[in-house]
Amino acid sequence: MLQIAAMALGAYQTNTYLVWEEGSDTCVVIDPGYEPDIISLQLRKLKKEPAAILLTHGHFDHVGGVKILAADWDCPVYLCREDLAMPEQLTAGKLYCTHLYGEGDKLELAGTVFTVLHTPGHTPGSVCLLAQNAMFSGDTLFAGSCGRTDLPGGSWSTIRASLARLRELEGDFDVYPGHGEPTTLALEKQYNPYMRGSV
Repeated sequence: MLQIAAMALGAYQTNTYLVWEEGSDTCVVIDPGYEPDIISLQLRKLKKEPAAILLTHGHFDHVGGVKILAADWDCPVYLCREDLAMPEQLTAGKLYCTHLYGEGDKLELAGTVFTVLHTPGHTPGSVCLLAQNAMFSGDTLFAGSCGRTDLPGGSWSTIRASLARLRELEGDFDVYPGHGEPTTLALEKQYNPYMRGSV
C-alpha cells in the first residue's frame, strides 16, 4: 500500500510529499520547495532515505529546497526538459537537476512505479506523476481550480488541453496538488468547472 506524508511549507504553503510503498526503506520526495531542514527532519523521523527528488515543474516555490536536499542526501533530481527554458526570475536562479524525464517515462523508485504525464500549461514542462491510485498534480490541477497561466511560459489553451486529458483518464485517483487540500479525480471531473470545460 502506498504511503504518503505531506508537508505544507514556506510562504506559499507549497505541498511537499514523501511517497513510498509500505515496507520500503527509501522514499521519493516530490517538490521540496522550501525548508529542506524540515524535510530532512521528517525523513529521519520516518527512517527513510530519498531515492530521488521528483519535480512537477520548475517554479521557485517548488524547487527552492532542491540543491540542499540533494546534496545532503546524495540523491538524483528529475525535471521535465521543457522547464529548463523558463526565465530565472521564476525559478530562483538556474534550475538544478541530474536527470530529465517526460511523457510516458516510468521510474521504479521506493518500491513502486511513477508514471510521468506531461501536462503543460502552468509551465511548459509541468507534469503529473501517477503512482498506484495517487496522482501528484503539481500546479496543473487543484481542488476546484487549476494553475495560473498568466506568468511567462503559461498558456490557458494549453492547460485546458491538459485538463481535458486528465478528464479522459480511466478510473479514479486520489489527487495530491501542489497547494491546498487533496481531492479525487472523480470529484474534480464532476464539480471542477475547469475540468468540466465550462470556464
